[in-house]
Amino acid sequence: MSTGHWYVAQTHPNAESKAVTHLNRQGFATYLPRYMKRRRHARRVDNVAAPLFPRYLFVEIDTSAQRWRSIYSTVGVSQLVGSGDAPTAVPDEVITLLRQREDESGLIKLEHRPNYAVGDKIRVLDGVFYDCLGLYDGMADRDRVAILLDLMGRKVRIVVDADSVVAA
Repeated sequence: MSTGHWYVAQTHPNAESKAVTHLNRQGFATYLPRYMKRRRHARRVDNVAAPLFPRYLFVEIDTSAQRWRSIYSTVGVSQLVGSGDAPTAVPDEVITLLRQREDESGLIKLEHRPNYAVGDKIRVLDGVFYDCLGLYDGMADRDRVAILLDLMGRKVRIVVDADSVVAA
C-alpha cells in the first residue's frame, strides 16, 4: 500500500497521455479518468476515449520519499495544482468515487441527460436545420433529442443528435 497522496497535474493541451507515459517512467502512479465521447469530423461520427478533465490528471506522490519536483520538468506536464510552491493534495475519496463510476473497460460512465426542460428554446448547430430555433420536446432515444420547429407556419417535430443542439 502506498503512503502517497493524490495531486492534480495540469498538462499541456492534448498531452495527457504523453504526460502519463513519462510520469509512469519516473515511477509515479497516475490516474487519467476518461469517458467515451462522440466526435464529429468531416461528416463522420465516431466514439473516442477522451479525458474527463481535459488538461488535468491525478498523480500519486509520496512527498517524503519521492523526488516529486521532477514532475515540473516532465514532458507533457505544465504544473502541479496548488498554492504557492506546494501542491495541494486531493482527498482519496475523489479518486475512489471516480473509479467506482468506471465500467469494465475503465471508462467513466456519464449520465446522458439533457439540461433542457420541455418547452425550452434550443438552437440546432449543424445539419439541414442549422441555426434554426425550436422548442425542446424530449429525448427520442439515448443520443437524440426531439425538437418542435416552426416550419411554414406549422410546428414540425424533428429528431437530431443531442450533440447538435444548444440552449438558445
